[in-house]
Amino acid sequence: MAQKPETDADPREPTADQVADYLRAHPDFLAKRPDLLSVLEAPGRGGLGDNVSDFQAALIRRLRREKEDAADVAQELIDTSRDNLTSTTRIHDAVLALLGATSFERLIETVQTDLAMILDMDAVALCVESEKAEAFPVRAVTLVPPGFVDRQIGSKRPLLLREDVSGDPEIFGGAAPLIRSDALVRLQISEQSPPALIAFGSREASKFHPGQATELIQFLSQVLAELVRIWLGLPE
Repeated sequence: MAQKPETDADPREPTADQVADYLRAHPDFLAKRPDLLSVLEAPGRGGLGDNVSDFQAALIRRLRREKEDAADVAQELIDTSRDNLTSTTRIHDAVLALLGATSFERLIETVQTDLAMILDMDAVALCVESEKAEAFPVRAVTLVPPGFVDRQIGSKRPLLLREDVSGDPEIFGGAAPLIRSDALVRLQISEQSPPALIAFGSREASKFHPGQATELIQFLSQVLAELVRIWLGLPE
């Protein structure tokens, strides 16, 4: 019986004409599969007809855009990582400053004066509601009306971040005109202490904004609340 002639062609593979017909029927094929651009061999300019697009130039432009986009993403990640590291370092330094206070008065002074410099803020204020204030030594703190903390933050919220705002004189006093964004954090000190909050203010309109990560600033506020409770001998 005669043998079939050997051939290198795989009968399952489409022919060149079939591939061309498919690409004509699906002109967005490469747009949906841009990964193929890196493995396709583009013709030289001499092999292109007058009415044929310069595929090689288009490929180069696309790869250049992808390279620039990748570089932008990489730089953004580097900048974000650097900012996060700086913020973490500043929070650690702030906690150490609070822990280093040798008296309650010195603790409050650290909050009202040193934290702004350590955290690179324009103002930091400790606000305490005046009702039941006799249970809280109020020297060097900002007294606010009863119910102030809930009105500012919300009755069930631990904190509030605000961007592009005018500083509140009740909170920041004479520094209020500088403030363009702030973070207000409720201090959970003790059931026997009046409601209180710590406010961080910045002249940068987008320094604080809704949706921003708050783990570090909440940690600092929790440390402060715990130290106040310990210094005043209040129950949890």
